Amino acid sequence: MTTFENIVVEDHDNGVVLIKINRPDKLNALSPEVFVDLKAATEQIAARSDVRAVILTGEGRAFVAGADISAMVNFSMDEAKVYGQTGHDVMDAIAALPVPVIAALNGFTLGGGLELALACDLIYASEKAKIGLPEVGLAIIPGFGGTQRLGRLIGWQAAREMVFTGKTIDANEAKRLGLVLEVFAPESLIDSVLEIANTIASRGPLAIKTAKEVMTKGSELSLKEGNAVEVGGFAALWPSADRQEGMSAFVEKRAAVFTGK
Repeated sequence: MTTFENIVVEDHDNGVVLIKINRPDKLNALSPEVFVDLKAATEQIAARSDVRAVILTGEGRAFVAGADISAMVNFSMDEAKVYGQTGHDVMDAIAALPVPVIAALNGFTLGGGLELALACDLIYASEKAKIGLPEVGLAIIPGFGGTQRLGRLIGWQAAREMVFTGKTIDANEAKRLGLVLEVFAPESLIDSVLEIANTIASRGPLAIKTAKEVMTKGSELSLKEGNAVEVGGFAALWPSADRQEGMSAFVEKRAAVFTGK
């Protein structure tokens, strides 16, 4: 386990890594220092070959309750631009990890917290989660990808309503909108998400990596172009030892043992 100043990184079984934002007294607000820790942790995970899935969550009553307003209030315009770009760099680094990243929304998920979740591949929530992009109430807009990623996930009209009103929704409404996949009791959230992560970790790691790559690329292409990307990814897996093992295990009616090769 690696401990940073503002986050905790825990290794779990089967190559699952849990990252916990650890500023409960500040509701895990995204300060510049949190961004530094998240970027460093992401870089370390990206360099590891043993990681199969990553879970992001928060300590205490919040996933992340937003950006650290006290750190932003006296920014100049240039400083605000640098801070926004820093946030985008961190979100992009998380999104670019070669393994699935799962957000477990344990509580308040507001502003930058929702933007952090939107950079993940899968989002699950506790019944206690409160979710929104309230920035317009401060006379600003989301600055870490919220105006772009939310509409791509739930549709532009629903995203505009959330951004324009700044309203906060509960976990069940977020599920109805397709913003979260499932809602769990608070006490079972992490165990449930760990179970999902372990299922992912049990599959062929090269196949999971390739699936993420082709889905990410294809989401920005036409269907015809995306299908061509899929064909390339499908064929590229054929020489792998894992592909041979997976098919042999299926034919032989036994559990496959994947090595990531």
